[in-house]
Amino acid sequence: MKAIIINRYGSADVLQYADVEKPSLKSDRLLIKIYASSVNPIDWKIRQGMLQFLTGYKFPLILGFDVSGEVVEVGDRVTKFKPGDAVYAYLGSIPGGAYAEYVAVAEQFVCLKPNNITHEQAAAVPLAATTALQALRDAGEIKRGQKVLINGASGGVGTFAVQIAKAWETEVTAVCSTKNVELVKSLGADRVIDYTQQDFTKETEKYDIIFDVVSKRSFSECKNNLLSQGIYIALLPSPDVLVNSFLTSLIPGKKAKLFFAKASGKDLAQLKQLIEADKIRSVIDRTYPLSEIAEAHRYSESGRAVGKIVITLESNH
Repeated sequence: MKAIIINRYGSADVLQYADVEKPSLKSDRLLIKIYASSVNPIDWKIRQGMLQFLTGYKFPLILGFDVSGEVVEVGDRVTKFKPGDAVYAYLGSIPGGAYAEYVAVAEQFVCLKPNNITHEQAAAVPLAATTALQALRDAGEIKRGQKVLINGASGGVGTFAVQIAKAWETEVTAVCSTKNVELVKSLGADRVIDYTQQDFTKETEKYDIIFDVVSKRSFSECKNNLLSQGIYIALLPSPDVLVNSFLTSLIPGKKAKLFFAKASGKDLAQLKQLIEADKIRSVIDRTYPLSEIAEAHRYSESGRAVGKIVITLESNH
């Protein structure tokens, strides 16, 4: 099969379009023919070698965590899926494996694709929307009627976080740049702050949850904007969040939490319900064919992407 591989860590130039062995099937897995995938920042962080302690030095590596496609074969212990099913999945082990024509996935990471969207739209969902859902629900303990602030509301995780927080019937304040204000409003944000014009940490408004998707504002900067039991959530480890997540866990009151998503077919099923109820939708900035993955990575690294960058596998359609 065709796949994008890396044989060493480095710039986008190390991504190679190559022929590799099709994955073999274990009894608890299903073989998916991939129609679309997407780029997440973790993909190029792995490619650059920033996660070598997890990815090691066994090459070649196939990157990519998001899959939308069709089941072509199932192992004898698979009970929920059959060949021909349209599915989407969040690949649960690093470095992924989605930048390829086929992937073998454990059943627990797979869900039937929402039936009101395309494979391209579905491929934008798994990692980003699961991260937003789990961060708000599990770390943030989100409840109806709360006040939630999303910092970095126009990115992959941010666009889903705004919509998921609205689906929970909370009051959402979203922070983004000037050019994305209208888009973020269209996702349901009750109030949008343009960070080029105002600094939310200098305001008196207080929130139950501050979800710093882009990890640009520390807990120390945000804590005055949290209510007495408020929770600050970051996705990237920094000395500030590591120290404060430990300290705030020991005492009652405001909490700082560092959050890492976990692949889950159950959570994809919850997202599927929200998508089919028109509560959330994918925002896609650009679409690239698999052969142009290096360009897609460069665009993701620029930090200018709004919503998601999707990869299509024309050969499989």
